Amino acid sequence: MFGDPLFWALVLPGLLLGAYAQSRIKLNIARYSRVPTPHGLTGGEVARRILDARGLTEVAVESTPGMLSDHYDPRTKTLRLSENVYFAPTVAAAGIAAHEAGHAIQDADDYFPLEARTYIVPVVQLSSQIAPWLFIAGVMFDSTHLTWIGVILFGASSLFSLITLPVEFNASARALDQLTSHGIIEGEEQIQGVKKVLSAAAWTYVAAAMSAIGSWLFYIVIMLSRSRGSRAR
Repeated sequence: MFGDPLFWALVLPGLLLGAYAQSRIKLNIARYSRVPTPHGLTGGEVARRILDARGLTEVAVESTPGMLSDHYDPRTKTLRLSENVYFAPTVAAAGIAAHEAGHAIQDADDYFPLEARTYIVPVVQLSSQIAPWLFIAGVMFDSTHLTWIGVILFGASSLFSLITLPVEFNASARALDQLTSHGIIEGEEQIQGVKKVLSAAAWTYVAAAMSAIGSWLFYIVIMLSRSRGSRAR
């Protein structure tokens, strides 16, 4: 697979975009981690203020270990921020915290893409475990049906990555709106800083989608080629 030029033609663009996006995230976070918020609010305080303003007092805001481990858990209604975000009174931390708060607001608003993503998580996890074994079994036993089932299940990851895109872009739009409307960030430099941090993060999701779809297409092309070869014989 890795020696096939077609594989790299389909997957490499996503990998390159992902590497570029990661470098932009690190660069922008490092830059705007040196720019303080106007009122000295930390990331944890920013998230709490946004959530309380929307009446989401039941959503807990916690710190969690790890770098860029920030996430919102809709099952427990808990927003977890990495320690570098939770305790930091910077524009970068404010942007990341507001983005995660945006997911909590999506949950409260019953935002359909978020609900869809939440519901398919167990399916994606199960599919990712079963798909490789079905594909291998299909190849070993020359079973086209088993192999195609494996390929179809591989597509669950692609579906998940596609649904993730509107969820993340919408959360970033909500984040910027909340930060400016509540006066948490002020001035063009801070607004542009938040936009750059969130934009770089968004492109990582685009890259992940490109890679997932590219890998899936590679398996589909293999199967179509095998089918044509079988009919030719």
